[in-house]
Amino acid sequence: MATLAMVGGFGIGCRSLPPLPPADLSGPGWRVQQGQAVWKPTARRPELAGELLLATNTNGDCFVQFVKTPFTLATAQRTGARWHIEFGGGAHSAAGHGRPPARFVWFQVPGAVQNGGCSGHWRWSRLTTNTWRLKNARTGESLQGAFFP
Repeated sequence: MATLAMVGGFGIGCRSLPPLPPADLSGPGWRVQQGQAVWKPTARRPELAGELLLATNTNGDCFVQFVKTPFTLATAQRTGARWHIEFGGGAHSAAGHGRPPARFVWFQVPGAVQNGGCSGHWRWSRLTTNTWRLKNARTGESLQGAFFP
């Protein structure tokens, strides 16, 4: 009986989450910002420049996308108590419930841009009126960007 309960528990724990619904950024409460950013994934990897889209909703939902045309490099979405992130146009992804992992810079962007709030080893700094930087001193990862007015 205990073995059956353990097997049942593993089956439920390994079940993949259903995908999040696409974010309707034209719906009520969304604020969309577009700009450019330079992402340095680690201290030893080269920088990648691209377009950054940040959308936040008054209910706390967010959508962040980093694109190096024609490729989507990263998409992060938080809807209610669920989050989802994918890299490489969906080649790699992760999802979960609750607070998104602090290791992903893409989930740091909304709070940092709104109020300078970061978690984990991330630090936020405003470089000029429109330019900002998020940096993880532990990993060397950074994201520097600016939004168009």
